Amino acid sequence: MAGDPAVRWQVERDLLDQSPAVWGETRTQVGHSGWGRRLLGHQDPGGTWGGGLYSPKWISTTYTLLLLRRLGLAPSNDGAISGCERLLDDATWVEGGVSYWTGSDLAERCVNGMVLSLVSYFDVRDSRADSIADLLLSAVMPDGGWNCRDHQGATHSSFHTTISVLEGLTEWRRRTGRSDADDAIARGQEFMLDHRMYRSHRTGDVINEAWTSFHFPPRWHYDVLRGLDHLQDAGAVPDPRAADAIELVRSRRRPDRRWAKGPQYSGDTFFTLEPGRTPGRWNTLRALRVLKWWDQGESATSIA
Repeated sequence: MAGDPAVRWQVERDLLDQSPAVWGETRTQVGHSGWGRRLLGHQDPGGTWGGGLYSPKWISTTYTLLLLRRLGLAPSNDGAISGCERLLDDATWVEGGVSYWTGSDLAERCVNGMVLSLVSYFDVRDSRADSIADLLLSAVMPDGGWNCRDHQGATHSSFHTTISVLEGLTEWRRRTGRSDADDAIARGQEFMLDHRMYRSHRTGDVINEAWTSFHFPPRWHYDVLRGLDHLQDAGAVPDPRAADAIELVRSRRRPDRRWAKGPQYSGDTFFTLEPGRTPGRWNTLRALRVLKWWDQGESATSIA
């Protein structure tokens, strides 16, 4: 509660169960002070950030808007809407989706999941969002997830791609009220759960040790906390197959009852969210709300 408004309003809503009037008032501050205001201040007159739509990482329009969405910037913010419109208007349209690479004939699934999450979260009234959703719904792989290398013959889904698509389809479903995505979202979540959120379905070994560290912002990368936070955000019922991942989150708690801020992905940034060797408010917030979701689900199951 001593942190940036972007953290405070989510603590009030997700951990303290304050009324919408309380956390809503705090949320309005995101666009007027702190991190949100600083990021908005870097937008150029044309509506973009960093001089590009998808690159350079991590100061481009796509990645700045992704961070603003995670901060909880008001969906009606004019600057964010303008940025989203540039993502649609200046893209090359392939397969009904967007591409930001000259000469590319591929609508990469990961990038389209990100863009769908943005135009669905922010108040962008554009039917092209439905076109992106339709593309992603048609690109589900046999194992239930998605892979941006499916055009190269990939036969197994990617966690990195799947989490971005799941977040995009969840925001689209929330925005439109349409149930078209229900089955695809459920199948994508099953893909993660079948792998216990981070383990090989064949050997049980950890797929990637980097996924056991928690990063914020996550950028395009998957990790265990991001996957679990999606499940709670989407209103999924806690599943026993996630128990191992939940224990991993518990084990990462420091002696001071907080979580570390975690490693950061290399690349350009406008500023550092949490400088210095300090506990991480973002990871502490996300871990606590995941554990609250899990523990309440466990209690409900035991009562039933």
